[in-house]
Amino acid sequence: MGRHDVNADAKRVFDTITAGGAVILPGDIGYGAGASSSEALQRLFVAKKRAPHKRHAMVGNYELHREVHELGSREQEIVDAITLDADLPLCVVAPYRADHPVVAAVEAETLAASTVGNTLAMLVNGGRLQEEVVRLCHQAGVPFLGSSANLTGTGTKFRVEDIQQPILDAVDLVIDYGLRKYHHYRRSSTIIDFSTMEVVRIGSCYDLISDIMARQFGIRLPVDPGREALPSGHLREQTAPAT
Repeated sequence: MGRHDVNADAKRVFDTITAGGAVILPGDIGYGAGASSSEALQRLFVAKKRAPHKRHAMVGNYELHREVHELGSREQEIVDAITLDADLPLCVVAPYRADHPVVAAVEAETLAASTVGNTLAMLVNGGRLQEEVVRLCHQAGVPFLGSSANLTGTGTKFRVEDIQQPILDAVDLVIDYGLRKYHHYRRSSTIIDFSTMEVVRIGSCYDLISDIMARQFGIRLPVDPGREALPSGHLREQTAPAT
């Protein structure tokens, strides 16, 4: 018992995913399940009973976001106000650099399942452990992708004991840090597509994010109808266009 050893836990996660495994790890917005290899990510997809059109998100940090995403100056200002000034979690959807070493290291089938057109979703400010894992991955040129650690449609889990057994069985390592920081929102990350300035999903800290965008940038986001009316928070599916 005692304090969590974040650096040691991050190394365990890094070693597991670089060996081709899958992990469950804590984030401020709930528990996530992630991997690097296509095989491990597919295993998670099957365990989650996730529809094929659903996208992976890249687990990132601010530095990786700046290197990978290509945003206009105003859009970047908004991301900076939310993630740097207010230190809030945000999943940023934006055009990306396919030639960035971390993106280029994503296997073709995984990249196809992680992008929509010319955009890639990346979580920024996922929490201290995720930040350290991403730092190690970034340094090694290793991608880290995933989604929430739950059966599809059952909502984000904020304690390991609430994660369903098929998800636990699909991973090689579970890191348990107890109840997560933003559990009171009962939703995963807020996702904003900065290529269209649309809210993809209403999630954690949406009230604070909405206030920043209205007060500082004059942008009024859709009103949250509440969890009873919109449990998932999705206003738009982050999916590939129909063909």
